[in-house]
Amino acid sequence: MKRSVLITDDSLFMRTLLKRELDQNYFTVIAEAKNGLEAIEKYKIFSPDIVLMDVTMPQTTGIEALKEIIHFDQSANVIMCSALGLQSLVIEALKIGAKDYIVKPNFGDLNKILINLY
Repeated sequence: MKRSVLITDDSLFMRTLLKRELDQNYFTVIAEAKNGLEAIEKYKIFSPDIVLMDVTMPQTTGIEALKEIIHFDQSANVIMCSALGLQSLVIEALKIGAKDYIVKPNFGDLNKILINLY
């Protein structure tokens, strides 16, 4: 069974790249969001199996959106994706409830990480 994915990134290029990286045999992108506020709204509407979330975005950051999504659904599978590999951000995201943290654009293990969630 394919797992549904919500991709959240303020860059259309990065959303497109992430969509291409996902193994279409295992995952289907059901929604995209360009900021954290949209991600929260779309999570509540679509209830995706997995959220790929950028950290630095306008309006609502990925960390703020992660907090809201985890508050709404403690079992949410959120993977943070950011070009900022700052250890403090990684630790904060994992403490809040992110399942993993990927430094962009190193998506070589993306499918493996997502498949291992289940």
